[in-house]
Amino acid sequence: MATYLDAIVAHHRARAGADRRSRAELAEAAAAASAPRDFLGALAAPPGAVAVIAEIKRRSPSKGDLAPDLDPAGLAAAYRAGGAAALSVLTDAPHFGGGAADLVAARAATPLPVLRKDFTVAALDCYDARAMGADAVLLIAAALSDGELEELAGVAGVLGLAALVEVHDEAELDRALGIGARLVGVNQRDLHTFEVDTERALRVGAAIPSGVVRVAESGIRDHADLARLAQGGFDAVLVGERLVTAPDPGAALAALRGASAPAGSR
Repeated sequence: MATYLDAIVAHHRARAGADRRSRAELAEAAAAASAPRDFLGALAAPPGAVAVIAEIKRRSPSKGDLAPDLDPAGLAAAYRAGGAAALSVLTDAPHFGGGAADLVAARAATPLPVLRKDFTVAALDCYDARAMGADAVLLIAAALSDGELEELAGVAGVLGLAALVEVHDEAELDRALGIGARLVGVNQRDLHTFEVDTERALRVGAAIPSGVVRVAESGIRDHADLARLAQGGFDAVLVGERLVTAPDPGAALAALRGASAPAGSR
């Protein structure tokens, strides 16, 4: 059965295939960007706590518009006030309504490290990410071959980018560990039905060895979810829809973390 991921990845592969820019040209742009921030280190929460990667996301393919008119700089500042450890910014335009400008604005507004949340399918995507100021890239195991995973993780490392390798099951986890991934995200959303299985992170996460940073993605709604994931050994969570649709995203993030609302919240 085809999934939304198939169509999106096909679009990005076609675009990458038509990209005639030289690696040397993009390497120069990447080298001119400000130094990478430590994305992996930012997720080192105190024992018993879970770091939050707060996402800037305008829309989703399955739910449509979420916050189409959001201000990326203002939202990034609100997330920082609410206790975010890092940011995730959607830069896919056709399917998520984002763009490089969102990432540039969000990163300039705070000192937090930023994940470029997009569909990385070619080495030039990593160079683009670094050139726009990203500190990490997303590698989706379901969208990439073993060879591509290894190649793209290697390119990211050379550029000083962390690579968040996203998996959905134990087989994909084995593939991520096979290329030496140090940062693994378990996405709890089923790619066929879009339904969220809130047991998936704990089930798959149990097989992630110590020394690998664990991130749970999708389906995190409240502080009880964070506490459960912390008990299950997760270091961080990535939360988007729950925050961008809240009347006060900074306060919503603080509540998710079990903290008081930041000063100035509405």
